[in-house]
Amino acid sequence: MKRPYATLFYTQLLALGIVPVLRAMDLPGWPVELLLAGSLFWAAVAAAEGHRHRLLIGVVALLVLARLAGLLFGWGALFTEASSVGWLGIAVLGAAGAVRFMFRRGARRGEQIYAALSAYLLIGMFMGVLYAGIGARSPEAFLVLGAPASPENFNLGTAMYFSFVTLATLGYGDIVPATEFTRGLVIVQAVGGQLYLAVLVASMVGVAQPSRPTA
Repeated sequence: MKRPYATLFYTQLLALGIVPVLRAMDLPGWPVELLLAGSLFWAAVAAAEGHRHRLLIGVVALLVLARLAGLLFGWGALFTEASSVGWLGIAVLGAAGAVRFMFRRGARRGEQIYAALSAYLLIGMFMGVLYAGIGARSPEAFLVLGAPASPENFNLGTAMYFSFVTLATLGYGDIVPATEFTRGLVIVQAVGGQLYLAVLVASMVGVAQPSRPTA
């Protein structure tokens, strides 16, 4: 694949843009799951090198099947939780691979920029999946318009929305963390997102500057 990170970035934008539309149409959860799975699949492919492509494709396929089995056939929380852990791992792998690619010598400049943007979106998606899992297990961890989290008011799409609102430090206040643990996670994400933009992207600009000859 010639431009994996450009493909990854636009796949992520497509998934994040379509998820609210699908939720507004009151569709079941599996189309949303497939969109997010597709974006994480490209993250894994972009991060893998050599023979690891096939291994990651196989792992992603198993995760998709496990997630769909849990959603369509009601096979219990085991399949859903196992696949969520897998998605978290792939998101971390994809973000780490994107950051590593950003500083690779000789890499195409445009792809490095797409890698930086993709890593930022992957952080938001990773935390969204994490928040959704926490809310499903501990409804008291989040308050949504003053009510404890539930499958009706804090689904995966809503968790993604909260994650990116936190990452961008918008702070609308419609969803708030209600325990010390979730407040700590929100602080780490908000500060980490700002540090990412301030430090890593600034470092890329510095790398792009031609070095001045010494006198």
